[in-house]
Amino acid sequence: MINIAKSEKLFSEAKNFIPGGVNSPVRAFNSVGGNPLFIKKGYGTKILDADDNEYVEYIGSWGPHLFGHNPEFIKEALVRSIDNGTSFGAPTEIEIEMAKLIIDLVPSVELVRMVNSGTEATMSAVRAARGFTGREKFIKFEGCYHGHADYFLIKAGSGALTLGVPTSPGVTKGNAADTLCAEYNNIESVKELVFANKNEIGAIIIEPIAGNMGVIKSKIKFLQELRELCTEEKIVLIFDEVMTGFRVAKGGAQEVLGVKPDLSTFGKIIGGGLPVGAFGGKREIMEQISPVGPVYQAGTLSGNPLAMSAGFAALNHIKEHPDVYDILEQKSAYLEKGMKDNLESLGLNYWMTRIGSMSCMFFTDVEVSDFKSAVTSDTKKYGQYFHEMLNQGIYLAPAQFEAMFVSTAHSKDDLDKTIAAHKIALGNIS
Repeated sequence: MINIAKSEKLFSEAKNFIPGGVNSPVRAFNSVGGNPLFIKKGYGTKILDADDNEYVEYIGSWGPHLFGHNPEFIKEALVRSIDNGTSFGAPTEIEIEMAKLIIDLVPSVELVRMVNSGTEATMSAVRAARGFTGREKFIKFEGCYHGHADYFLIKAGSGALTLGVPTSPGVTKGNAADTLCAEYNNIESVKELVFANKNEIGAIIIEPIAGNMGVIKSKIKFLQELRELCTEEKIVLIFDEVMTGFRVAKGGAQEVLGVKPDLSTFGKIIGGGLPVGAFGGKREIMEQISPVGPVYQAGTLSGNPLAMSAGFAALNHIKEHPDVYDILEQKSAYLEKGMKDNLESLGLNYWMTRIGSMSCMFFTDVEVSDFKSAVTSDTKKYGQYFHEMLNQGIYLAPAQFEAMFVSTAHSKDDLDKTIAAHKIALGNIS
């Protein structure tokens, strides 16, 4: 067992000043048991906890660290930026450069507005769609997580799913009434809602590759039919690419799946590890946003020069190194094969999914393609597996329904160590 005495002490202290001792619920280890580790340093593929235990890790700050922790080119961009100041509340040139780069990399985006988080991006995109269409209702999908805005916490994924809180107290009946839930990968469930609420639905928002009920890809036919339905019914189709944007491909999930949304939301990688979000898409919709249009959206720190500089460095690195996704695919496929070989050698039929550098192992032998199949996974067994991996120096998401992220920094030694640990962990709990 690893010694985590200092982390235990810090957590005990934190609970006196912070609700639950953490500033985001999934960090609390509630779904895997035990208490969270406090991290003091990250470098490449490693993190160091408060007790100086080192781990090969696959969270990457929940997705942003495509190039590992603290890459030199992002640090250099931040140092250059901070010399000029941290925030101005006024336009800066780097905001223009960042917007141009996003538009260049994602063909469906014609205009883009920077915000401060993924939650801000998704709630602003839905507001823009409602303002553009003049309709109040929207459709989301069971198990998809779009941040913690009131109207998204209806049958949500991520921490809300893991913690068994699909609809949070504090969400009003009015919000719930305007939020309609469909079944992921089931177009008939969408059509039923659309035709039962004819001319009342302003938007449909979806994670085209879900990363918050585990990793699940939309079926291409389903997504194509969803696109056709939105076009026919004049509904704004929103792709939540906060997690998948610049992670699964240069152009995100919409490039991989070949379906073009009306609006897209981004976060994580576009901040280079700093807090950030963005939403963008068709000019005619985005020009409804203030100050040019009547739909109000604002943010004191939106377009913060530090986040823009780090994000621009990350996206420009992608643009200048087109082999990034080939490298990620090779590393991720190698890890997947090793883990699947372990399952086979142990006679286990656990379901694994992978799309690019995102993957997930479900403790179920059911094919996972939606919310209902995802929740057949044995979360107690995942908790045991998590701690077995932790004891061998591998840090995974402390929740079954989160993604495992591979970075370009992961070496063959890292991957081999992980595969070996995976086999031992499964053997110890099976």
